Amino acid sequence: MEYKLVDLLGTELLLIAGPCVIESQEHVMMMARELKKITSEVGVKFVFKASYDKANRTAGDSFRGPGLKAGLQILKKVKEELEVPVLSDVHDLSQIAAAAEVLDIIQIPAFLSRQTDLVMEAARTGKIINIKKGQFSAPEDMRNVIEKVYAAGNRQLLLTERGVSFGYHQLVVDMRALPIMRSFGVPVIFDGTHSVQEPGGLGKSSGGNRRFVPYLCRAAVATGVDGLFLEVHDDPDHGKSDGPNMLELSKLKPLLQTLVQIHKVIPNE
Repeated sequence: MEYKLVDLLGTELLLIAGPCVIESQEHVMMMARELKKITSEVGVKFVFKASYDKANRTAGDSFRGPGLKAGLQILKKVKEELEVPVLSDVHDLSQIAAAAEVLDIIQIPAFLSRQTDLVMEAARTGKIINIKKGQFSAPEDMRNVIEKVYAAGNRQLLLTERGVSFGYHQLVVDMRALPIMRSFGVPVIFDGTHSVQEPGGLGKSSGGNRRFVPYLCRAAVATGVDGLFLEVHDDPDHGKSDGPNMLELSKLKPLLQTLVQIHKVIPNE
């Protein structure tokens, strides 16, 4: 099945979730099954997310994943066996054609959100495009990114808020960014786990504080969003990327239950 944006949006919240990086096929399949089960029970729509290559790691010797070819094969297995849409990042033009053969949503990382050639070439695939707002960008700046995608003939677009740089190794979330970006006529996703990241905060890797993920997610849903992006892991302290800010799998269901209740009472502005 080829998923369109209309298939993923509606009165229910959308959840984009999975481990930061593909650690193994076995781990990905286990996580995808558990996430599908939880989201089905809670009543939110689900897209599985994992990166085949973490090209923007802090240190050159950090784990990056299985790479494009092997990673896409694993994501294809998730898509076909579990019948869920899949998302991953692209980092340069050479990856886009292969990624478009498998992915339902092509993600532009925050650091690359102003890379015009990358954004427009991804948009030309006709796939749903999820663009992370750069840590250096104001929400108003995303109008220009939207225009690039539209100019490429694609109107299947999500914008994701993931915090803004506040000095060194710190991010803050300005909740005003969410209604501002929604006013542009595109769905907005809140990234609750990268928003608590401390970029480069551990010297050779990024730190973070997952304790604050539920607070920010509750605030974002109360502000009004179309969905959430959460990196989730069964054992985040031993995850190979973004461990400090990934949410524990065991805590996902009660969080989603709360968020669904909040979402039900928020007017759709």
